[in-house]
Amino acid sequence: MDSEAQPQTNADTETPADAATRTKADAEARTEPQGEPATTPATAPSRRSRRLRLARRVALALVLVLVLPLLAAETALRVNFTGDPDGGTRTRNRDAIWLGHAWVDGRKKDADVQALARRLDGTGIRDLYVHAGPLEHDGTLPESAYSDARWLVESVHRVLPGVRVQAWLGDKLATESPDGLRLERARTRANVVTSTRAVLAAGFDGAHFDLEPLHSGDTDYLDLLDDLHALTRAHDVPLSVAAHQIDPLPAFHTLWGTLTNHPKWWSQAYFGQVARRVDQIAVMSYDTMQPLRSLYGGYVAQQTSLALEVTPPTTHLLMGLPFFHENRFGHWAHAETVPAAVRGVRLGLSRTDRDRARFGVALYVDFAATEADWTAYREGWVRP
Repeated sequence: MDSEAQPQTNADTETPADAATRTKADAEARTEPQGEPATTPATAPSRRSRRLRLARRVALALVLVLVLPLLAAETALRVNFTGDPDGGTRTRNRDAIWLGHAWVDGRKKDADVQALARRLDGTGIRDLYVHAGPLEHDGTLPESAYSDARWLVESVHRVLPGVRVQAWLGDKLATESPDGLRLERARTRANVVTSTRAVLAAGFDGAHFDLEPLHSGDTDYLDLLDDLHALTRAHDVPLSVAAHQIDPLPAFHTLWGTLTNHPKWWSQAYFGQVARRVDQIAVMSYDTMQPLRSLYGGYVAQQTSLALEVTPPTTHLLMGLPFFHENRFGHWAHAETVPAAVRGVRLGLSRTDRDRARFGVALYVDFAATEADWTAYREGWVRP
């Protein structure tokens, strides 16, 4: 073919400027991903922004997992506080009160006992839990800790016939810190029994134990109660204990213990094991972390029902009333009131075992109580 008849090529016709433009376009084409549209930084999400969105979604999911069950539980407590208690839910004349150490260390006098008699007149209080400890960490107890015990017991018997004076003994347990009483030591448990024998010899009408923090399932505590009950039965006096609250949700103490190293609650089954080993069991139904009266009252109603379900009818069950006014983590004075607690107790009793004979309330504590507390107890429980 003749060369003059061939068509002209780009190289023959393009200018230097055209060549430069073509070269730039070819270079851009080589760097462009094949088969995908070109993108710009404004439309392509960065890895960082994707990670942030994922983190926000995970956080939202965690909030929902934690908050929704809590809201459901609190709503249930509010509903639990509705309705009217049955008319027969009132004192059975089996109530109790915790009294401070001043009653046995020489600070209280005859005039104080007379004032106490006037205060208790017309109430259903039958048992006084008088602080006679604390125990030493090895389970021993010096006699000087309760030097006026015999005077107090004789004075109460004289002015308040039928009222019993029990020695309130307790100590911090070494369950959550290295310092405290160790129930796993057989010698320590034996010393506790010996100390109890001594306070009974001093004239007390029974022994009341408050050992904290006591974890659910502690078999060493059950062994101690068996030994103590054998002793109190031999003296024909009651053995009573202050008990932790019961799991508001199944196995809640396990979850809470994992998160905080402080299980706080007992399982309902363990509460029943303790209740079967004593003559009286008093639920410490305060320090509940509830922020509103209605929620606290519903919580007490629930605790009352849970305790009634596993406490044998031969054991005297008492529900604690908050006769103190502190504001700290776990306790709001504006929410944990005596009127709310009494109404909760009556609702729980009405729904679960309204005719339970061995039942009462326990007032904590005498030296922090106000006139309003006493009035609420009388009007809400003694003569509702």
